[in-house]
Amino acid sequence: VMEAVMEKRQFYINGKWVGPSVVNDFDVIDPATEEVCAVISLGGQADTDAAVAAARAAFPAWANTPLQERIALVKKLGEVYVARRNDMAEAMRIEMGAPVDLARGVQWGVGAWHLKGFLAALENFHFEYAMGTDRMRKEPIGVCGMITPWNWPMNQVFLKAIPALLVGCTMVLKPSEIAPLSSLVFTEMVDDAGFPPGVFNMVNGDGLGVGTQLSSHPDVDMISFTGSTRAGIAISKAAADTLKRVSLELGGKGANIIFADADADAVKRGVTHCMQNSGQSCNAPTRMMVERSRYAEAVQQAKAAAEATQVGPTTESGPHIGPVVSELQFTKIQGLIETGIKEGATLVAGGLGRPDGISKGYYVRPTVFADVTPDMTIYREEIFGPVLAISPFDDEAQAVRMANDTPYGLTNYVQTQDDDKRLRVARQLRSGMVETNGMSRVNGSPFGGYGQSGNGREGGTWGLEEFCETKAISGVPMT
Repeated sequence: VMEAVMEKRQFYINGKWVGPSVVNDFDVIDPATEEVCAVISLGGQADTDAAVAAARAAFPAWANTPLQERIALVKKLGEVYVARRNDMAEAMRIEMGAPVDLARGVQWGVGAWHLKGFLAALENFHFEYAMGTDRMRKEPIGVCGMITPWNWPMNQVFLKAIPALLVGCTMVLKPSEIAPLSSLVFTEMVDDAGFPPGVFNMVNGDGLGVGTQLSSHPDVDMISFTGSTRAGIAISKAAADTLKRVSLELGGKGANIIFADADADAVKRGVTHCMQNSGQSCNAPTRMMVERSRYAEAVQQAKAAAEATQVGPTTESGPHIGPVVSELQFTKIQGLIETGIKEGATLVAGGLGRPDGISKGYYVRPTVFADVTPDMTIYREEIFGPVLAISPFDDEAQAVRMANDTPYGLTNYVQTQDDDKRLRVARQLRSGMVETNGMSRVNGSPFGGYGQSGNGREGGTWGLEEFCETKAISGVPMT
């Protein structure tokens, strides 16, 4: 059945849906079918300038809008998000290949979760407070350019747009051009909620075009970007001439340290987490490090878990994983699997090509390599697919050394039932987050990394402060 191609060529600027200044069509591909599912426009300088000008003009009034009014509008947006859950899930299913249960579940759910977290953080957030006879103020930084990725579309849009709206910033969103449909639905929701014109603007485009134009724009005060480290470097360079604030959430190569005394499910849990979202998460535990006495057993457990990981159509309900997002990503992942085999890692599950019985779509076999050494490409490079690398270690010091032997520093994982060791190891890991024994972090906990995983923190109090400037005023004490 050929689905009709959706025509989604408009942008949202100053509270209105408008056509692009110059026609520049771009096909959006459904990764499960490899068919064109929608056509969008890629914006140009005139579109970027119009959106930035709208945000700039709207900023003074929005920054001075009473906080309770801003909160009420964000809550209204949250209500629309809940009411249109299925529309949002369907957009993500089509654009980036999340199976329907994942799309309606966690891919949609993270948005609602973050919104709740930001509203809770606001309750104890002080926009003005005393420090002796000084007065400290948190003020919105101004016009924010937001550049978001395709892998967790609403997670990233909510982590940026919601705190910025709450503290009084105005913004221009440029979603990933390969997964723009969910942000178009989000923009419809913003419009329905009734924010003043110019507070939120959305322009589709690519990184070299609208992305660079926002990064280098003299009227943009801040860029918040999530995506690859390579693109993060380019954005930082483009932003340097205007000395704007740049907040980056980039790649990762998370280590999952499994000690001999870890719980019985640790390996299976680690494989499941690595494969979630078809391995397309910057914080995935992609390097499993197992204490030698448990290593042989762990390799067999990982093999079984990978072989039990089902791959299937995005339209069907179930716990299976879907395709990866694009032909480009598929080809890159295949190349890295091939390199893993060539460099001598032991292939214990999966491998090259599509899973059995699948001839179309960018589906990758859940893959596990063992005996991976630190000099191998698959140990060092972020693969961004359902591929796990397993290595043995002999003692705690070696495990820490191996985990830290990476330019990245986003999330590391520690599995042991010895609480002292768990904390001791966690303290030595050079990463913004350490998750232990399968425990998720709480709502409002800061998300972000060390090193080439970027700078800045998203979520909760940290996420609100991210979009604020600090002002100190002397001589006007607070009564």
